[in-house]
Amino acid sequence: MARFDDVKATFWDEGPHGAGASLTDAVVRDAEQRLGVRLPVALLELLRVRDGGVVAAAWDAYPTAEPTSWSDDHVPFDVLMGIGEDDDRLSVLDSPYLIEEWGLPSPLVLLSGDGHTWIALDYRTCGTDGEPSVTWFDVEAGSELPLAGDFRTFVEGLTPAASFDDGQD
Repeated sequence: MARFDDVKATFWDEGPHGAGASLTDAVVRDAEQRLGVRLPVALLELLRVRDGGVVAAAWDAYPTAEPTSWSDDHVPFDVLMGIGEDDDRLSVLDSPYLIEEWGLPSPLVLLSGDGHTWIALDYRTCGTDGEPSVTWFDVEAGSELPLAGDFRTFVEGLTPAASFDDGQD
């Protein structure tokens, strides 16, 4: 398992940067108010480096102990949504709409996904001011799989999708 600071230093892909303006304290406060939750410090640390975008290949999958519709042993994490609003891409601020659209439970903050599957901060157990767990949701299968007890642990558990040999990547 990697240390958070080591992952943070190389987390983002070299490609195009994330959504617009830098992530200020005011933007974070506004997002937390709009979402009705406190966002994890570790997430904000990553989003202060780049406000969303493509995750580097060294960190684009999370291993699972049980199979999902995606793979027998991992789920993808190739994009992390940012906070900034951009008409061309999803933001964590789109979570309320997407949760309703896809029939997901609440309260969640969606981090990555395509509609059929999502990785989300899950506030159902900890409450809106607590430290959320990270959960995989498969809308079509009607299933969910807890991935990590908190976002920092999730990031430290990320690994290259290329290290899995199942033909899914």
